[in-house]
Amino acid sequence: MRRDTEPQSPVVIVAGPTASGKSALALELAAARGGTIINADSQQIYRDLSIRGSVALWRERALAEIAAAHQAGSLPFLVGGTGLYLRALQRGLASVPAIAASIRDEAAALYAEIGGAAFRERLAELDPAAAGRLPPGDRQRLLRAWEVVRATGKPLGEWQRRGGKPEAFRFATILIMPPREALYAACDRRFEAMIAAGGIEEARVLMNRGLPPDLPAMKGVGVPELMRHLRSEITLEEAVAAAQRATRRYAKRQMTWFRHQIIADLVFDRQLSPSMLRQANDLIDQFLLTHPA
Repeated sequence: MRRDTEPQSPVVIVAGPTASGKSALALELAAARGGTIINADSQQIYRDLSIRGSVALWRERALAEIAAAHQAGSLPFLVGGTGLYLRALQRGLASVPAIAASIRDEAAALYAEIGGAAFRERLAELDPAAAGRLPPGDRQRLLRAWEVVRATGKPLGEWQRRGGKPEAFRFATILIMPPREALYAACDRRFEAMIAAGGIEEARVLMNRGLPPDLPAMKGVGVPELMRHLRSEITLEEAVAAAQRATRRYAKRQMTWFRHQIIADLVFDRQLSPSMLRQANDLIDQFLLTHPA
């Protein structure tokens, strides 16, 4: 029977850093229950897409998918490693005042004039937290942080901490946090498998499309390094090593975020195993006793 999303409708979150096994676990759990997988990973959502993504856009689409799953009598499984997405769904989004076009133009012109590194130094005078968190090449997020603090007098992080009105869902959250060295080894293996599966050609296709470098698809893990190889700036071996380092750094940032920002009902400190599947199913069974799909 179809029904609209109701207060305290159930949603299962399976979160963790890249290469932790969260996707495999979620697929097993969802397949056993006829559940619906909803992606919460920006590195996958915007791959090969010529769009500029945002947390608000992802949240809007995720809410539509959750509602559709509930209407079909299916349990939604939200799966990913992008913490800001998960937080936006659980806590809501703060309503940042509209940014004047003049401020947007000012930020874009300054970035173009002085470059990413110098722009980040200027941003540090206004929003040290954002400047410390963002690399100089992340034009999109650097501009956003600058625009918000210039327009409102408050840093973006303060707006994000305020949150907004959360959606009327009840969450069961499963977090996978393997030992760091095991996770790093899995990251390295994953990138090697990506190369074997045609990753170089995928990067070539992206490069040939002439997309702006600040698009999410152009900043995916491994993409900049492989493009440098395709431009004959570095060898393939150097590109693979650099991409693996970047992947490990990304995984480390994810682990730090999850450790401090996510309250989970079940935390696994190892990679996927049959015993984890049993424990996760037990948690969901108990969860659904009080919050049926």
